Amino acid sequence: MPDLITPAYRGASLLAQRLPATVVDRGASALAAAAALLPGERRAMVERHQRRIEPSLRGAALRRRVRDVYRSYGRYWGESFRLPTVTPSELDARISYEGYEHVRGAIERGIGPVLVLPHLGSWEWCAYWLTQVETTPVTAVVERLEPPALFEWFTRFREQIGIDVVPVGPDAGRAVMRAIKECHVVALLSDRDITGTGVEVTFFGERTTLPPGPAVLALRTGAPLLPTAVYDREGGNHHGVVRPPIPVERQGTFREDVARITQVIAHELEDLIRAAPEQWHLMQPNWPSDTADAGPVRL
Repeated sequence: MPDLITPAYRGASLLAQRLPATVVDRGASALAAAAALLPGERRAMVERHQRRIEPSLRGAALRRRVRDVYRSYGRYWGESFRLPTVTPSELDARISYEGYEHVRGAIERGIGPVLVLPHLGSWEWCAYWLTQVETTPVTAVVERLEPPALFEWFTRFREQIGIDVVPVGPDAGRAVMRAIKECHVVALLSDRDITGTGVEVTFFGERTTLPPGPAVLALRTGAPLLPTAVYDREGGNHHGVVRPPIPVERQGTFREDVARITQVIAHELEDLIRAAPEQWHLMQPNWPSDTADAGPVRL
């Protein structure tokens, strides 16, 4: 079967870079909102995840929330595709932040900080701001995509905006530790266990697993572990929030400490997501009950 997905993404990116920003933002949001009306597994997952954040959501309120999630997701893609054409001055003018002193402090001490992020808002806008305005290198660990040509295209695209891409896999840990030593800001999307081999935690009141990588890296390198989110704001602006470092002092065995720190990460991610749940773009199964016939979240 021919690969139609990669050309579609490539074409959407080229179109977004040629159209006015307002047209891209409105058009992407509108198309995504229309997609929210279609039934399917992805929509069902958005509903389930939003109910975990706010269990009282039902009926029309739930449908509005799902539509808002899709709108936010559409805007994310529109802005991401447009990033190569955005100037450093525009990047800087459209971003505000709090807690950035934690990032600067780590770099001044000669160690790269580890940002633990949820799939929320526009993290790539912040990464591009770091590389273009702050001239700070960024390394991101990303999931491999199918077909392989699509992953290769995304890798080249992210490298174009200054992000060093490390695919999830057996060599990722070594590459990220090298990046930390070279004072890169390391971005780890940490609200989904891609490999299914993570640490068991309670996340939004239900047991699941989250990746152990952030805790392992912090324990092994001494890099500060910074819960971070980049929220979309009105008028195409963005606001970055960097929370204080998570304590990573040794208290037990290595495995126990990884489990303890990963649970703290889960609670930090909950707080960041609750601040703007309609911007949480997690659309895949993430709890065991998501793929079971029945589970704690009932729609």
